[in-house]
Amino acid sequence: MPTASFAGQQDTYLNVVGSAAILRHVSRCWASLFTERAVTYRLRNGFDHHKVHMAVVVQRMVFPQAAGILFTADPVTSNREIVSIEASFGLGEALVAGLVNPDVYQVRDGEIVAKTVAAKQLAIHAQPAGGTREEAIEPARQEQPALTDGQVVRLAQLGRRIEAHFGRPQDIEWCLVDDDFHIVQSRPITTLFPIPATSDQGNHVYVSVGHQQMMTDAMKPLGLSFWQMTTPRPMAEAGGRLFVDVTQALGSPASRAGLLDVTGRSDPLIGDALRTVVERGDFIPALPDGGRAEMPPGSEPASIQTDAGIVTGLIERSQAAIAALKRDILGQSGPALADFILANIQELRRFMFDPQSLPVILAGMQAAWRLNEAVQEWLGEKNAADPLTQSVPGNVTAEMGLALLDVADVIRPHPDVVKFLQHVQDEAFLDELPALDGGREARDAIEAYLGLYGMRCVGEIDITRPRWSERPATLVPMILANVKNAEPGAGHKRFEQGRQQAMHKEQELLARLRALPDGEPKAEEVKRLIDRIRTFAGYREYPKYHMVSCYFVYKQALLDDADRLVQAGVLGDREDLFYLRFSEFRDVVRTNQADDELIRQRRDAFRSYQALTPPRVLSSDGEAVAGTYRRADVPAGALTGLPVSAGTVEGRARVILDMAEADLEAGDILVTAYTDPSWTPAFVAIKGLVTEVGGLMTHGAVIAREYGLPAVVGVEHATRLIRDGQRIRVHGTDGYIEILDQT
Repeated sequence: MPTASFAGQQDTYLNVVGSAAILRHVSRCWASLFTERAVTYRLRNGFDHHKVHMAVVVQRMVFPQAAGILFTADPVTSNREIVSIEASFGLGEALVAGLVNPDVYQVRDGEIVAKTVAAKQLAIHAQPAGGTREEAIEPARQEQPALTDGQVVRLAQLGRRIEAHFGRPQDIEWCLVDDDFHIVQSRPITTLFPIPATSDQGNHVYVSVGHQQMMTDAMKPLGLSFWQMTTPRPMAEAGGRLFVDVTQALGSPASRAGLLDVTGRSDPLIGDALRTVVERGDFIPALPDGGRAEMPPGSEPASIQTDAGIVTGLIERSQAAIAALKRDILGQSGPALADFILANIQELRRFMFDPQSLPVILAGMQAAWRLNEAVQEWLGEKNAADPLTQSVPGNVTAEMGLALLDVADVIRPHPDVVKFLQHVQDEAFLDELPALDGGREARDAIEAYLGLYGMRCVGEIDITRPRWSERPATLVPMILANVKNAEPGAGHKRFEQGRQQAMHKEQELLARLRALPDGEPKAEEVKRLIDRIRTFAGYREYPKYHMVSCYFVYKQALLDDADRLVQAGVLGDREDLFYLRFSEFRDVVRTNQADDELIRQRRDAFRSYQALTPPRVLSSDGEAVAGTYRRADVPAGALTGLPVSAGTVEGRARVILDMAEADLEAGDILVTAYTDPSWTPAFVAIKGLVTEVGGLMTHGAVIAREYGLPAVVGVEHATRLIRDGQRIRVHGTDGYIEILDQT
């Protein structure tokens, strides 16, 4: 199928001799539909067991000199320009079963560009009476290639013809008999990440937006279109994700240095992958003389005075704009609602990209970078800015986590409420609370919290994702964890403790600097940087809070319209809305007609996209360009990442992929794929953080520093390499994790 290849799920039998044996083995093939691996595969991919059917193909047996697998796209990098061929002697069963290391060839544009000949110690051959047998290969022949170079090129050309026939990259099994290739089967490669569509045939390099926004999940079409309407920069789509085309920025020497510097600081894996592409020399087209490319944000110094009044003014404008939106959208429906939202998004853009807003964010970031460089040079201390960002004023996301501690304070004295919350099954629990002793107070506290933060959720940049106000039960595990693990008044105490620690760190640094020769000017510079950091760092989280607040207002109004369209028979389900782009929805409300087949196709495509992992950097050849940390200072066996919050901590690893299932104890270390602002309530219960995705200024890093939690992000495959319950040590200053319990 287009979205699932079913590779390796059903049984295959070779060299079956005689009609009775053939019929017997056909039955065995049918029976293999219900092996554990086949059932699990269908469950994972959403296929109904009662609707699955299978034809058994009976082929003439051939007796090959060599056999193997051909991929018309590189199975490691996904590069569509590379044909990858694996070959071994005899039947391909030895290769498929993993009994031999095959020869590996890579072919590009009709030329072999890489070749590895393995030592092949055995082969599987057919027996005259039926069945197969393993045979040792004589030593003198073991390291001979299974194919000649000419055969490799000819096979690659055949693979390209098969790919052209099916219209997509193929996974092909082949045999070589008397210098003639036989194709045993061909199926689509369903694990390749799609390539963004372009209007030209030139080379392009794309950077993942999701890795910057801490949301690498697939987005539905409505979510993609809202994000594209919000951002000022054109974005490409692929696999339900968004990418920024940085080809021009890399092609201009002036902007290239800035882009590599900014990405290298914020996410070294992206920075290194871009540097790898540049160093190849022939992939990025150079801009013509005099050509200009847009400079990436953060590559030029932010020129803004250190004035807390600027932040106060921006926040007041945000609050006024959200209040006006909630007031003005009332009563809007149909085409008028669509037009209203389209106009209001321009107001949202004006706030998000206010001439003062971005400089405020950059000023805090750049001050932290400069302070870290200066203190490391003058005092030999790494990441000195991290403790100085604890409990900065105005960090709306950090305040959100502490506010849930206050909710727990209301609930903790009432055991009936606690017991009730431990068995919550659905979203109606808020209506049932008032019947309990203390339940009315608990309900009021939760609803007040939702009034401030209910627009947030996991993956909140996608307007279609369910918000806390829509699914308040999502918060219950964290409320219960706070009831159990935190002391009364912990929210205020934690904020004040962080503020005091930041103040003491400031005094310590300034005293040490003043003790240096020529220390007074150094101390004065660091003091200016500290003031700038603490004035501006808290605002870093506010623009996204403003955006998701607007998104939730839009969403509620759009769903009301979708309900009316369902009643009118135009839509089959209110959430069909999510599979339309906003422009398409405007057409639906104007014409009262919807394309049911398009919506069905979009649902199927989204399901397939959910199984894909987006690369940080993607080329127009389809290559997922991998970056590395290029560090030699990490102990053997340690997992390397980006240090984003200083300190060292040891504890139990809790590998959690869904915050709604978080069961955290005081002192646990959270290990997860990514954290957006919705994960903040979990941060008050942990003492360290490890994520697979993240950068220096992404959400998890900012809040970890705010709460004083040692953190390492960008640790590839952390949720697979670290097992739940293992003891680990997080080195938040040096950027690596040690696994202490290997059992």
